[in-house]
Amino acid sequence: MHESTTNIRNYTYNHCLYDCLMENIGERIARKREAAGLSQSELGRRLGLSAQAVQKWESGKSTPRNSKLSMIASILSTTVQYLLQGDDGDKAAPPGLSDIAAWDEATPLEDDEVEISFLREVELSAGSGRFAIEEDADESLRFPKRKLRENHVQARHARCVTVRGNSMTPVLRDGATVGIDLGKTRLADIIDGDLYAVDHSGQLRVKQVFRLPTGLRLRSFNRDDHPDEDYTFEQMHDGQLKIIGHVFWWAMYAR
Repeated sequence: MHESTTNIRNYTYNHCLYDCLMENIGERIARKREAAGLSQSELGRRLGLSAQAVQKWESGKSTPRNSKLSMIASILSTTVQYLLQGDDGDKAAPPGLSDIAAWDEATPLEDDEVEISFLREVELSAGSGRFAIEEDADESLRFPKRKLRENHVQARHARCVTVRGNSMTPVLRDGATVGIDLGKTRLADIIDGDLYAVDHSGQLRVKQVFRLPTGLRLRSFNRDDHPDEDYTFEQMHDGQLKIIGHVFWWAMYAR
């Protein structure tokens, strides 16, 4: 059986990371973790991993998956570049960088751009307390088609969602925007610990998702205020919970 492109890419990434950076990345994670006042157990908990996994990174016995680096950097208030290269961000910007180009609805799309609309909650009738999730035709973001292809996301399946509340802090603060892939909703394809947008009885939520023998578990990064939530397959069948899509990108303003 041939290995998938994703598996080969991940293997190559991890092999290179182990050979070239192992002596440093664990030390950097440990340094930033201690500076943030977090124990190995707490960092692991926020990542949906064990303390032993963090201990192995810091002792040089293993390396984080590439899919976890952004999350680690966010929790430790640093950057992926620092974790990988030790770049503290004080160096001069590389040559060739240009100013960010402003655009609005009237700006024509570039050949390699696609406009991605947002999803939002809509009350079915005034005062009913019942909601549905619909597309918001008045709000959108533009993405390079190439970046979507590189992340195996078909443009017709891509949507954006605004995160509300404090349940996903410190990784996703209130007002953060995430990109979701509507083409990845099958229970069999769920990657434990990855972020997904879910429809919870008409409420739009973004959570870590884990598979259970009897259903699914939703997990927040802020577990002190938001404990785990377990839902059975029967509850999902009744429409209480539905996977909308897999989170492939996120961004937020620094505050």
